[in-house]
Amino acid sequence: MELFKKYLGVCLLILGVVFLVVYRFALPENGMLIAGMVCEVAGILAYIFINRKG
Repeated sequence: MELFKKYLGVCLLILGVVFLVVYRFALPENGMLIAGMVCEVAGILAYIFINRKG
């Protein structure tokens, strides 16, 4: 579980990219765009706060 916690931010970033690709090519609805952007921001913040040193 500790290993997954280290990569939580990266997983959220990848999930956000998947949402944005689906929005662009398959389902152009605002819900997908909002979900992708929320995942991107949450992934960046999670990566910063979990992996900071000191």
